[in-house]
Amino acid sequence: MDEEVIPILRVEDAVATVDWYERLGFTKQWEHHFEPGLPAFVEVARRPVRLFLSEHQGDARPDTLVYLRVSDVDAVAAEFGVPVKDAPWAREIELRDPDGNRLRVGTPTQ
Repeated sequence: MDEEVIPILRVEDAVATVDWYERLGFTKQWEHHFEPGLPAFVEVARRPVRLFLSEHQGDARPDTLVYLRVSDVDAVAAEFGVPVKDAPWAREIELRDPDGNRLRVGTPTQ
């Protein structure tokens, strides 16, 4: 097994948030509820990148920042209608998911 880090992001409505992440190229892998009606815990993935989205109180704090390195930030910027900014290390955009979590998305310049 390869070791990895999987950020957990706090969400209020996993269904709406999964829809938003699908626009970013992620796909839902699975969803878990301890019992019907209890909060959801969901995995989304974009190639080898995975995120956990949790409706559980205390799993993560709001306003988290995750950096996502992609091969074509311009395509992502076009999908969300945001301008790309040039930094010395990458071309980047910053997005907020429906729950206020921040994603800085960039394509390295080197």
